[in-house]
Amino acid sequence: MPDDKPASIRDRLIDALMALAAERPFEDIAITDIARRAEVSLADFRDAFPSKGAVLAGFNRRIDRAVLDGASDSLDGEPAKERLFDVLMRRLDAMAPYKDAIAGVMKWARREPIEAAALNRETLNSLRFMLEAADLHAEGAAGAVKLQGLALAWGRVLDTWIDDREEEQSATMAALDKELTRGANLVARVDDLHRLSAPLRNIFRAALEGPRAFG
Repeated sequence: MPDDKPASIRDRLIDALMALAAERPFEDIAITDIARRAEVSLADFRDAFPSKGAVLAGFNRRIDRAVLDGASDSLDGEPAKERLFDVLMRRLDAMAPYKDAIAGVMKWARREPIEAAALNRETLNSLRFMLEAADLHAEGAAGAVKLQGLALAWGRVLDTWIDDREEEQSATMAALDKELTRGANLVARVDDLHRLSAPLRNIFRAALEGPRAFG
């Protein structure tokens, strides 16, 4: 049975932004352009999102939702790398209809360092949930290093994915497999360093706490 539920204003604005991003440079898209394409008033736009960047963040959360809603326990018991590979491939599948728009956003971000930093924060938030969907975690200082490493690796995978027009996505899958193998080696080194530095961290913490640590 088809879903004839009307799209929300937020969804219409997200769809409009991504359609425009596939047609023209991202920096040339104004809030008014998005509102017109979505057939939404500027007042309703303002109620839904505070900025164009917030609409883009809304798209990112839409993709997060699609992946997380599709999570299952079918890979329980499989190695961590296989679980994360499956989650990230499902993310790419959800992103596929917007490939041209995403390519445009990536080009724009490379020209705008400040905007790239904001996008990196959104990416880190998304990847944190992708790790959780794979029953992996990124908490604490060591987790932050792992998460940023995954974000950099994800960017390299996206570069391959953008150019990969084959239905089988073999080049993308090979790139993702390579990056996750490299990442597993990095995670092992981070975990080793975190474990070896634990005594020093305890001493430093005790020094900061002063006499209370011994009272």
